[in-house]
Amino acid sequence: MTINQDTTPHKRAGLPALPRNVWAVTATSFLTDVSSEMVFYVLPLYLANVLGVRTNIIGLIEGLAETTASLLKMVSGWLSDKLQSRKWLTVAGYSLSALAKPFLLIANTWGAVLAVRLADRTGKGLRTAPRDALIADSIDESQRGLAFGLHRAGDTAGAALGLLIALLVVAFEQRLNTQLSPATFHALVAISIVPALLAVVVLIVGARDVKLKPGNGLPKLSLAGFDDRFKLFLVVIVLFTLGNSSDAFLILRAQERGLSVTAIMAMVLAFNLIYATVSGPAGQLSDRVGRRRLIVSGWIVYGLIYLGFALSGAGWQVFGLYALYGLYYGLAEGVGKALIADLVLPEQRGTAYGLYNAAVGITALPASLIAGVLWQGIGSFGGFGPRAPFLFGASLAFAAAVVLAVWLRE
Repeated sequence: MTINQDTTPHKRAGLPALPRNVWAVTATSFLTDVSSEMVFYVLPLYLANVLGVRTNIIGLIEGLAETTASLLKMVSGWLSDKLQSRKWLTVAGYSLSALAKPFLLIANTWGAVLAVRLADRTGKGLRTAPRDALIADSIDESQRGLAFGLHRAGDTAGAALGLLIALLVVAFEQRLNTQLSPATFHALVAISIVPALLAVVVLIVGARDVKLKPGNGLPKLSLAGFDDRFKLFLVVIVLFTLGNSSDAFLILRAQERGLSVTAIMAMVLAFNLIYATVSGPAGQLSDRVGRRRLIVSGWIVYGLIYLGFALSGAGWQVFGLYALYGLYYGLAEGVGKALIADLVLPEQRGTAYGLYNAAVGITALPASLIAGVLWQGIGSFGGFGPRAPFLFGASLAFAAAVVLAVWLRE
């Protein structure tokens, strides 16, 4: 098999030198997030305002969805290592998510919404680990942070455009109403289908598999054979993620503090603009100063912002905090993916990304359940109110940052 020059890891510096696969995957993520973010940021409001679902059920839906995705990421990453092929698992995942989305037009119970979310997250589970491994396979180590930073920036720029479209639709449909209407939600779902399908086409046409050097035997779906630093990083990620409940709770907090649906869309748009702006430079900086320093900084920012969410007394404060929340994502998300590639062998990357995402996703279920119970309670237990899940999340973020900072000195 002859490797296309565009898919061979590059050593030249700068954005123009990045290989074809990085640009193709970035464009696909851009279009997918245009589609997804115009719908899924208002989904908690649809559940709460239209279907009358309680926060503990919303936490259950989000937790189950993310856990399903992450378990599949583990399997798909391992399978991509075994097959030594990343592209077509990635295509299958994006395709399934695109095909699931139209069913939100007829989902009129929380069980039906859960089914759609599970299908969508199954698609995400199939694609994420092979996609991240494809990026890592295609780029030289000296530009790894830049490549992942660019991917996160493109992904988030798509989210910003999707949210801008959502903002215009919401403003046109219902002005400053604080409650989401069914008609507005269905209009957003219908519009979102087009970029979702375009994303699949771009990936099929633009991406190429990279030929991998055979490893020592077939990869195992376990932690055996991985560097101890990778295993320690997974432990710290679990600690952090236990306090990182679904962002649906942030949306509900904004509404609880009095923001209209239009204002919430503008708030999330501001978040994504900051996220997109920070991701690329942060990834490039990590190539020079190290990944873990930026991750620690991002987690500290997260903890401070979650403290702010707990103490906020007005909608404008939640708006500002949520916009700044983009700093955490920009500093930590893409850089974390680059760090994993640094810690494992090339033939282990798919499995490593799968194990990482499984750790995050399995922890996301109890994280969201805990947040819902702390906020509103369950059964006869009344909960502690809206501040509680954010204080809990801030505490674990600071603890995880300390553990990772201590690891930095070793």
